[in-house]
Amino acid sequence: MQGKRQVFGRGCQNGGLSILMDFGLATYVVRIGGVENMTEQGKINQFLEGKRFAVVGASANRDKYGNKVLRVYQQNKREVVPVNPGGGEIEKITAYIDLPSIPGKIDGVSIITPPKVTEQVVAQAIALGIKNIWMQPGAESPAAAELAEQAGANVIAGGPCILVSLRFHDD
Repeated sequence: MQGKRQVFGRGCQNGGLSILMDFGLATYVVRIGGVENMTEQGKINQFLEGKRFAVVGASANRDKYGNKVLRVYQQNKREVVPVNPGGGEIEKITAYIDLPSIPGKIDGVSIITPPKVTEQVVAQAIALGIKNIWMQPGAESPAAAELAEQAGANVIAGGPCILVSLRFHDD
Protein backbone atom coordinates (compact mmCIF):
# COMPACT_ATOMS: atom_id res chain seq x y z
CA MET A 1 0.00 0.00 0.00
CA GLN A 2 3.02 2.27 -0.21
CA GLY A 3 2.19 5.70 -1.55
CA LYS A 4 -1.55 5.30 -0.97
CA ARG A 5 -3.03 7.76 1.46
CA GLN A 6 -5.75 6.51 3.74
CA VAL A 7 -7.93 8.63 5.96
CA PHE A 8 -9.79 7.13 8.86
CA GLY A 9 -12.21 8.86 11.16
CA ARG A 10 -15.24 11.05 11.25
CA GLY A 11 -16.30 14.62 11.80
CA CYS A 12 -12.98 16.48 11.62
CA GLN A 13 -14.78 19.79 11.34
CA ASN A 14 -16.94 18.91 14.31
CA GLY A 15 -14.02 18.20 16.61
CA GLY A 16 -14.27 14.44 16.19
CA LEU A 17 -11.47 11.95 15.71
CA SER A 18 -9.55 11.52 12.49
CA ILE A 19 -6.28 9.90 11.64
CA LEU A 20 -4.36 10.57 8.44
CA MET A 21 -1.87 7.89 7.54
CA ASP A 22 0.42 7.76 4.55
CA PHE A 23 2.34 4.57 4.01
CA GLY A 24 5.10 6.44 2.15
CA LEU A 25 7.32 9.07 3.73
CA ALA A 26 4.64 11.67 4.39
CA THR A 27 3.68 13.09 7.75
CA TYR A 28 1.24 11.21 9.93
CA VAL A 29 -1.33 13.39 11.65
CA VAL A 30 -3.71 12.55 14.46
CA ARG A 31 -6.54 14.98 15.10
CA ILE A 32 -8.36 14.55 18.38
CA GLY A 33 -10.96 17.05 19.45
CA GLY A 34 -9.85 19.48 16.73
CA VAL A 35 -6.23 19.59 17.90
CA GLU A 36 -3.50 18.26 15.61
CA ASN A 37 -0.74 16.15 17.10
CA MET A 38 1.94 14.73 14.87
CA THR A 39 3.20 11.27 15.53
CA GLU A 40 6.86 10.85 16.40
CA GLN A 41 7.71 9.96 12.78
CA GLY A 42 5.80 13.00 11.57
CA LYS A 43 7.84 15.22 13.88
CA ILE A 44 11.06 13.66 12.61
CA ASN A 45 9.97 14.17 9.00
CA GLN A 46 9.17 17.83 9.69
CA PHE A 47 12.52 18.31 11.45
CA LEU A 48 14.45 16.77 8.57
CA GLU A 49 12.72 19.00 5.99
CA GLY A 50 15.02 21.80 7.16
CA LYS A 51 18.00 22.93 5.14
CA ARG A 52 20.48 24.01 7.85
CA PHE A 53 21.02 22.46 11.26
CA ALA A 54 22.98 23.23 14.42
CA VAL A 55 24.42 20.60 16.76
CA VAL A 56 24.67 22.05 20.26
CA GLY A 57 27.07 20.00 22.34
CA ALA A 58 29.25 19.14 19.35
CA SER A 59 32.60 17.64 20.31
CA ALA A 60 35.95 17.15 18.59
CA ASN A 61 36.19 13.74 20.31
CA ARG A 62 34.97 11.24 17.70
CA ASP A 63 33.92 8.79 20.43
CA LYS A 64 31.36 11.23 21.89
CA TYR A 65 27.76 11.48 20.76
CA GLY A 66 28.16 15.21 20.11
CA ASN A 67 30.64 14.32 17.38
CA LYS A 68 28.67 11.41 16.00
CA VAL A 69 25.54 13.55 15.65
CA LEU A 70 27.54 16.16 13.74
CA ARG A 71 28.98 13.48 11.46
CA VAL A 72 25.59 11.86 10.74
CA TYR A 73 24.45 15.17 9.28
CA GLN A 74 27.62 15.26 7.17
CA GLN A 75 27.14 11.63 6.09
CA ASN A 76 23.66 12.58 4.86
CA LYS A 77 24.94 15.65 2.96
CA ARG A 78 23.10 18.10 5.22
CA GLU A 79 24.37 21.58 6.04
CA VAL A 80 25.37 21.54 9.71
CA VAL A 81 26.98 23.94 12.16
CA PRO A 82 28.68 22.73 15.37
CA VAL A 83 28.09 24.62 18.61
CA ASN A 84 30.60 24.25 21.44
CA PRO A 85 31.46 26.83 24.11
CA GLY A 86 35.15 26.45 23.17
CA GLY A 87 34.52 27.46 19.55
CA GLY A 88 37.33 26.45 17.20
CA GLU A 89 36.82 23.85 14.51
CA ILE A 90 35.13 20.45 14.67
CA GLU A 91 35.19 18.00 11.75
CA LYS A 92 36.65 20.78 9.55
CA ILE A 93 33.70 23.09 10.27
CA THR A 94 33.88 26.35 12.23
CA ALA A 95 32.28 25.85 15.64
CA TYR A 96 30.33 28.67 17.28
CA ILE A 97 30.13 29.29 21.02
CA ASP A 98 26.32 29.48 21.09
CA LEU A 99 23.30 29.63 18.80
CA PRO A 100 23.12 33.46 18.63
CA SER A 101 26.71 33.54 17.30
CA ILE A 102 25.83 31.57 14.16
CA PRO A 103 25.38 33.76 11.09
CA GLY A 104 22.33 33.03 8.95
CA LYS A 105 19.19 31.03 9.52
CA ILE A 106 19.09 27.70 11.36
CA ASP A 107 16.08 25.48 10.63
CA GLY A 108 16.63 22.84 13.32
CA VAL A 109 18.79 22.19 16.33
CA SER A 110 19.96 18.86 17.75
CA ILE A 111 20.86 19.14 21.40
CA ILE A 112 23.40 16.89 23.11
CA THR A 113 23.90 18.62 26.46
CA PRO A 114 23.00 18.01 30.11
CA PRO A 115 19.30 18.77 30.75
CA LYS A 116 19.98 22.02 32.65
CA VAL A 117 22.02 23.31 29.69
CA THR A 118 19.29 22.11 27.32
CA GLU A 119 16.90 24.54 29.00
CA GLN A 120 19.23 27.45 28.15
CA VAL A 121 19.73 26.20 24.59
CA VAL A 122 15.97 25.92 24.02
CA ALA A 123 15.46 29.47 25.30
CA GLN A 124 18.09 30.67 22.80
CA ALA A 125 16.50 28.66 19.98
CA ILE A 126 13.06 30.12 20.68
CA ALA A 127 14.48 33.67 20.81
CA LEU A 128 16.05 33.05 17.38
CA GLY A 129 12.82 31.70 15.91
CA ILE A 130 14.10 28.14 15.46
CA LYS A 131 11.00 25.96 15.16
CA ASN A 132 12.50 22.46 15.13
CA ILE A 133 14.20 21.16 18.27
CA TRP A 134 15.48 17.62 18.79
CA MET A 135 16.68 16.78 22.31
CA GLN A 136 18.84 13.71 21.88
CA PRO A 137 18.56 10.94 24.51
CA GLY A 138 20.10 12.13 27.76
CA ALA A 139 19.61 15.82 26.91
CA GLU A 140 15.86 15.86 27.54
CA SER A 141 14.38 18.32 29.99
CA PRO A 142 10.62 18.36 30.65
CA ALA A 143 10.84 22.11 31.35
CA ALA A 144 12.67 22.75 28.06
CA ALA A 145 10.21 20.60 26.10
CA GLU A 146 7.26 22.45 27.62
CA LEU A 147 8.84 25.84 26.89
CA ALA A 148 9.48 24.88 23.26
CA GLU A 149 5.99 23.44 22.77
CA GLN A 150 4.39 26.55 24.25
CA ALA A 151 6.39 28.60 21.71
CA GLY A 152 4.92 26.47 18.92
CA ALA A 153 8.10 24.54 18.12
CA ASN A 154 8.22 21.03 16.73
CA VAL A 155 9.82 19.15 19.64
CA ILE A 156 11.32 15.67 19.63
CA ALA A 157 12.25 14.52 23.13
CA GLY A 158 12.22 11.30 25.08
CA GLY A 159 12.30 9.22 21.96
CA PRO A 160 14.58 8.26 19.12
CA CYS A 161 18.11 9.39 18.45
CA ILE A 162 18.98 11.08 15.17
CA LEU A 163 21.84 8.59 14.79
CA VAL A 164 19.24 5.88 14.21
CA SER A 165 16.94 8.01 12.06
CA LEU A 166 19.74 9.07 9.71
CA ARG A 167 21.58 5.72 9.94
CA PHE A 168 24.94 6.76 11.39
CA HIS A 169 27.97 4.64 10.51
CA ASP A 170 31.47 5.02 11.91
CA ASP A 171 33.89 6.07 9.21
